[in-house]
Amino acid sequence: MIVQQALTTDAANVSPAQALDRALRDASPAEIIETALKTVGREQLALVSSFGTESAALLKVMADVDPAIPVIFLDTGWLFEETLAYRDTLIAALGLRDVRSIKPLEEALSRQDPDRELWFSDPDACCRIRKVEPLARALKPFAAWINGRKRFQGGARAEIPVVEDDGAKLKFNPFANVSREEIEAIYKMAKLPPHPLVASGYLSVGCMPCSSRTAPGEDARAGRWRGQAKRECGIHTTKAS
Repeated sequence: MIVQQALTTDAANVSPAQALDRALRDASPAEIIETALKTVGREQLALVSSFGTESAALLKVMADVDPAIPVIFLDTGWLFEETLAYRDTLIAALGLRDVRSIKPLEEALSRQDPDRELWFSDPDACCRIRKVEPLARALKPFAAWINGRKRFQGGARAEIPVVEDDGAKLKFNPFANVSREEIEAIYKMAKLPPHPLVASGYLSVGCMPCSSRTAPGEDARAGRWRGQAKRECGIHTTKAS
């Protein structure tokens, strides 16, 4: 019903994404994922997860809706071993049925980053060949994707809609409205295991060279690309095709 109302209301004046965003503005994360599933079908929907410090909450909600929704995990070649182990832990704990680990193209790595120093000399280029291109490649078969960005993370994420146009695809942000306390509640109620590095002071975990511990009082993402103006890897600032 939500989908039908969204796509028929003001159909001539707004895009499907804008209509869905209006309809789902106050919906729960589960309702948003259910609507995404009904809108495009399981074969056309993917969830992208870093299996980071807050990822288990979104994966839990998704698994309760449909654990067979494809999950795309970008294995950049620079991830902590703890993150790779956490991925396997959550797959087993949540019964995820279709997790796809996507790696950068070897040809691109050998040509552009033969010495594995690109993260230092040109972090944007490093993210492009290790994250942006692999994700674009992985998302080609899909009409829509789900991610875990939240408005409380600030910066460019402070104004994200619940649903947005991402090139030719729909992009669902089911946790756009949630608070940090609500995420903590999901972890507590479902008894979800924390990322192993949280206990060591990592509140946001990406690739090893570009992640650092967060000091008390700092924003959770302050440890990402510390000392640089860079705040995003590029997968959320580059439109999918």
